[in-house]
Amino acid sequence: MKKLMLTLAVSLAFAPAAFAAEAPAAKSGAMPAYGKDKPIPAPTIIKKTLANGMTVWVVPRKGLPRVDYVLAVRGAGFAADDSAHPGFAKLLAYMLNEGSAKRDSRAIAEAAQGMGGSVAASSASDGILVQANAVASQAPAMMSLLAEVVRTPSFPAKEVELAKANSLQELRALEATPRFRAERAINAAVYGEHPYGHTQPTEASINSATQELLRSEHAKRFRPDRALLVITGPVKEAEAMKLAQAAFGDWKADGPALAETAPAPRAAKPARILLQRANSVQSTIRVGGPGIQASADEQVPLRLASTILGGGFSSRVNINLREQKGYTYGASASARMNRVGGAIVGGADVRNEVTGAALTEYFNEYKRIGSDLVPADEMTMNKRYVAGGYLISNQLQGAVAGTLAQNWLIGLPPEFLGQYVPLIQKVTPQQVRDVSKKYFAPEAQSIVVVGDPKAVAEQLKPFGEFTVTDK
Repeated sequence: MKKLMLTLAVSLAFAPAAFAAEAPAAKSGAMPAYGKDKPIPAPTIIKKTLANGMTVWVVPRKGLPRVDYVLAVRGAGFAADDSAHPGFAKLLAYMLNEGSAKRDSRAIAEAAQGMGGSVAASSASDGILVQANAVASQAPAMMSLLAEVVRTPSFPAKEVELAKANSLQELRALEATPRFRAERAINAAVYGEHPYGHTQPTEASINSATQELLRSEHAKRFRPDRALLVITGPVKEAEAMKLAQAAFGDWKADGPALAETAPAPRAAKPARILLQRANSVQSTIRVGGPGIQASADEQVPLRLASTILGGGFSSRVNINLREQKGYTYGASASARMNRVGGAIVGGADVRNEVTGAALTEYFNEYKRIGSDLVPADEMTMNKRYVAGGYLISNQLQGAVAGTLAQNWLIGLPPEFLGQYVPLIQKVTPQQVRDVSKKYFAPEAQSIVVVGDPKAVAEQLKPFGEFTVTDK
């Protein structure tokens, strides 16, 4: 106890200046004024297209002696998967650094580590991203390794079988979770037969993947005329372009390009689906409908509207369902945007006995934001939240390269990196109301509930006739 009191006394002894600085605000009961907004520094982007059609952007940046590369391949992601192989792009991306024409997976990993960095790939609906980094002195060597992984993956038979076994185990674990089932069902309800609606693998699609299929799909999907390479760090333009030319200049496309992804549906008949989960003590709910593509004129107001409605702890649905009603630990709603379409999806995990009530509150909030103007203080708070999060997430040069590449995949220009925050600041309450009325309209939303029919079926009757299924 004496030790605690001594620690407290020492802490207070060094605190007077801090308390004095806060005294005026504390006495008046007012919070200190917000600091002045700081726009994201718009980086200099040097752009060039190689003779083979590959786009190269160089973003010189002072700071740590590290170089970051991000190579984006448009049209190589889930939207390119056929109906027999949903989720195939994930396996394809994972296998890129599991063996090349020169090295096995261990040698690739050791080479990257020896350069003080790493190389890895990830998949998305509209493409595949391959990210690599190294200390600046190893920039040429890492560029060569990146090209090796991207251009000449070997897909070793043993590694393919191991990846398939791991994917099956992962899928079985996910299938046991209600959130996975709810997300899969709401995506299918919103997108129908469009590829965006079927991005999760199935046991059949994993089992049917072969070394030959991986090789043939890689040849179809990985093409220089569908690729962007972003280079950022303490590099000079001439040096960066020379490295890109040496590593990728002789890369040639193999055969005709895959067809562009067709536009996603802008309307869908609302579905009502109850996925059985016997003896569950809670329900997982999703409400969703068609949205817009990332490059649409309304995308910035819709991003802000979805933040106000369900994009953070202080969002309306979370305050309502968690703080005021106590139905859930967290509720959300968001606008998901891809290159040729999007979705509006909200959801929460709630107690069985409040499943119907939670849906009612969701739709009440959807109606309110689509009919009433958002108050000025709420607009200000959410604009600052969006701007602050965006600025923080794009501080590191690797994050800047990733944002530029991801924006390119979904159809946004490089200038959008610096334009986003100013555009958010210009959004009006009228714009938020109008886009919300259009895209968060309750009558346009499908409903998916994962839970015990015995506990929740009666509560769902006011929302329509539900199809009850195990899938």
